[in-house]
Amino acid sequence: MKRYFPWVVILLVVVSLASSWRMLKTAPGEFDFKKFGEIPVLSAGRLKPLDTVARNALVILRGRQTLRLENGRTLTATHWLADVVFNAPAADQYPAFAINNPEVLGLFGWQQGERKYFSFDELAPFLEKIDGQGQQAGEIESAQRSPYQTAIYNLRNTLVVYQQLKRSVRPEDAQDFAAEVETYGKLIPIAMEATKKGDKADPSEKEKLGMFDKLTQRYQSLAETSSIQPVPPLDSAARERGEWLSIGASLVGTGGVSHTVKAYAVMGDAYRANKPDVFNGEVKALAAAMAEQEPVATGRASFEFLFNHIAPFYQSMQLYVLVFLLVCGSWLGWSRSLNRTAIYVTLIAFAIHTFGLAARMYLQGRPPVTNLYSSAIFIGWGTVIIGLFLERMFRDGIGLACSSVIGFITLIIAHHLAGSGDTLEMLRAVLDTNIWLATHVVSITIGYSAMFLAGVLAIIYVIRGVCTRSLTRESAHSLASMTYGVICFATLFSFVGTVLGGIWADQSWGRFWGWDPKENGALLIVLWCAIILHARWGGYIRQRGLMVLALFGNVVTSFSWFGVNMLGVGLHSYGFMDKAFPWLMGFVGSQLALMAMAAIPLDCWRSRLTE
Repeated sequence: MKRYFPWVVILLVVVSLASSWRMLKTAPGEFDFKKFGEIPVLSAGRLKPLDTVARNALVILRGRQTLRLENGRTLTATHWLADVVFNAPAADQYPAFAINNPEVLGLFGWQQGERKYFSFDELAPFLEKIDGQGQQAGEIESAQRSPYQTAIYNLRNTLVVYQQLKRSVRPEDAQDFAAEVETYGKLIPIAMEATKKGDKADPSEKEKLGMFDKLTQRYQSLAETSSIQPVPPLDSAARERGEWLSIGASLVGTGGVSHTVKAYAVMGDAYRANKPDVFNGEVKALAAAMAEQEPVATGRASFEFLFNHIAPFYQSMQLYVLVFLLVCGSWLGWSRSLNRTAIYVTLIAFAIHTFGLAARMYLQGRPPVTNLYSSAIFIGWGTVIIGLFLERMFRDGIGLACSSVIGFITLIIAHHLAGSGDTLEMLRAVLDTNIWLATHVVSITIGYSAMFLAGVLAIIYVIRGVCTRSLTRESAHSLASMTYGVICFATLFSFVGTVLGGIWADQSWGRFWGWDPKENGALLIVLWCAIILHARWGGYIRQRGLMVLALFGNVVTSFSWFGVNMLGVGLHSYGFMDKAFPWLMGFVGSQLALMAMAAIPLDCWRSRLTE
């Protein structure tokens, strides 16, 4: 049984992954939301599939990528988006808006209860009040807003996102939009001729010119409120500049009705009339036309749809939990068999993690770290690599345990950082330099990975030593050797990354160092690593002292990684995150508590170590 156990577990993991990666097929008589979700559009400055637009919007509104209705039915993101853009009256009844603040609920005369999701129809009578209160809150600095002001400001923004989506593809009151745009196309030459004639135009031409002007104003309003540009550029120059158009802008500015606009109009009418065959046929035809006209954009959109469906980081997260359980089991019994299984599962999780990281690099066309979200993913990825090397050297499960814990935690952090919407967002101008993103940022982030790994090794040392009898002299020496080696590794990458950052700053801002909070954080990591190493070399600390200083390294690294963004100041602050502040303080408190635990006299430790 022990001999075949690893292969049984691997088989179960592979079968589970294969079932989750399998694309669901559209049944006859149902709307093809899969093909609809693959269609590329321009949104927020980036070409992406409609599936990504839907997922990002739902995350902003509800905090999830699916919508659960009050009757227990669950809608996919693309199904919800189709209702929003094609059948707004139905979407307005969905409980898509999350409201947790009791003061915001009190503003509407509602009591806080079991419900925390509300529909647009329920909020519609209070739109003017929400807009006014939200604008006032927006005039206050993020760090100074009260919980109510933050909640009302966020609610206002989510309502703006929703209303822009509703007005992106068709007017809300349009019934037969395909016939309307066809009429508009026929009126264009007549209106142009009537305009040339001026007062000499006959009454019939003037009447049609009036109809044309009315529709033009209608589509101009649609262009001003749209958050999606689904119409690809027609000429090569505009294509090179990536100037996609909204439905309204295409109707008003191109002097005709494009095939894409007609396709969306027919799709919308078919959807509202509950004609899935017509809808699916038009979606398929539009996708084929897009693939011929914009092959690169269509290919990337299809790949991003696959990436969204697979959710590689969520899969890796689950596997890291399994690895940790297997490692814990190996310490209790069946050590060799369970340890081998844990190694194989770690390699599978790491491969999926790597696929997700590489997919993001392909879709964004950038190095792996471009924002806080990607830094969390990369820190976990780097930690797993180092952990696998430690396991190769020491073969005691410690490296696997640490890498699985940090891999899981960093992916959880990334999951919560994705709440702001698109994690593949456009880069800020100051960061738009691939060579420095691939050197300075990656080096600094690898330094973070190593510092956190050293800290987790220290946590294991302290907990095993104080609370259990499992920390023997040999295992303590092994943990100390791992921690020391990882800190040396962190010192190298943190120092190199900091120097490279200074060179980048000199090129971008004309100064090598400016005592910016992020620069100070990077310097503190280098200095703290140097303090640990010199204290060790000078004999000022031994094993326990090394672990205590490594624990405080977690505090220093967490402030450098997250803390500077919470200050809301400095050239490197790219997003204030007040929600993370309690978690950061809780983490710091836990490390200080572990340091105090480590300071307990060795006679009181259950493991009875001697230094």
